[in-house]
Amino acid sequence: MFFVAVVPALRIPVRYTCAIWISHSKFCSQSPTENNSENYEDDIRNKILAASLPYVLDQGWSKECLSKGAEKVGYPGISHGMFTRGAGDLVHYFNTSSNMKLVEILKQFQKDFTDKPISPGQFVELAIQERLKMLVPYVHKWPQAIAIMSLPPNVPTALAALLTMVDDICYYAGDRSVDFNWYMRRLGVAGVYKATELYLIQDKSLEQQNTWNFLKRRMDEAVQLHEIISKSDITSQGAKDVAKSAFVTARNILGVSWNK
Repeated sequence: MFFVAVVPALRIPVRYTCAIWISHSKFCSQSPTENNSENYEDDIRNKILAASLPYVLDQGWSKECLSKGAEKVGYPGISHGMFTRGAGDLVHYFNTSSNMKLVEILKQFQKDFTDKPISPGQFVELAIQERLKMLVPYVHKWPQAIAIMSLPPNVPTALAALLTMVDDICYYAGDRSVDFNWYMRRLGVAGVYKATELYLIQDKSLEQQNTWNFLKRRMDEAVQLHEIISKSDITSQGAKDVAKSAFVTARNILGVSWNK
């Protein structure tokens, strides 16, 4: 089995719902009026970001999209100055909003497969496919998005979006582990997702059929590898430390944590 359910643990997933983050200390020190003002600004930012996405098809991931998005919702084009990371904020908004849509899909999957259960591995495969389908309208511009999110200022937000997505997928697939497997599964899902994402942007097949076949092969390999690792001496303390440190390091960079 790709996942082995154990005693359920408290789960508090990481959420990044806007491009501008508010630290806990800053939030606590603000008055209600200041909080309302910042929420109002966040609402404006999100409206502009949402309105900017349709322009990506022609303009790419750019400040020009943000200007057009601002004008579309009634703000001056220079409002793109609200976004300190420019196109990086737009790509991040797409990733986080897509992740939230995916959560709703995963919840529906749980309902749909109640009477006809599928394996956790199949669930993960369907989840990754649904998430990648959200990229399809932008697939010709996605290499640019990857390049933008590879820039040092954007790496933390890109990593945050990826870790949140794989955590959600594993959770709704039934993973409640609190041991070494927690890290291995998430690393495995992240690896399969990123490999398939890169395949997708080069795929010329009808309705991305070659991509979905590629995804299935990678998932089959991941399931087999997980079973091998689980039954071998690879689960030594050294290997556990390596896997755990990968996620701990990522979380430290982001300044966030999960309680599992």
